[in-house]
Amino acid sequence: MGVGDPYGMHAAHAIVSGMGGIRTAGDLVARLQLNRAMKIDTAKKYVADKLRVSVADIADEVKMREVREDMDLGTLNECPGVAKGIDAKFRIAKLLDLEINCVNIFKQKVSFGF
Repeated sequence: MGVGDPYGMHAAHAIVSGMGGIRTAGDLVARLQLNRAMKIDTAKKYVADKLRVSVADIADEVKMREVREDMDLGTLNECPGVAKGIDAKFRIAKLLDLEINCVNIFKQKVSFGF
């Protein structure tokens, strides 16, 4: 069995951390770039439209913390009542209309009753 693309995860981490990752919307933009092969400007516009904010706002940590809390998409620091882990991923998958592997696996396992 091969290891896949040994540089793939490094590239994803570099892109996400460069945009602020979960502090802003870098994780959401990176998901679109990797899952749908979108160019960065197209991915930013798509995310901004789905979040109902401007493209400039998706790089603003303060604005995005409010947006992520309001839309229950998870935040960098845990907050009471805000989605965490797989719950946040479910919401992200629905919001961005994406297939997220761990979400699909979880749904599959739950439907079979483990």
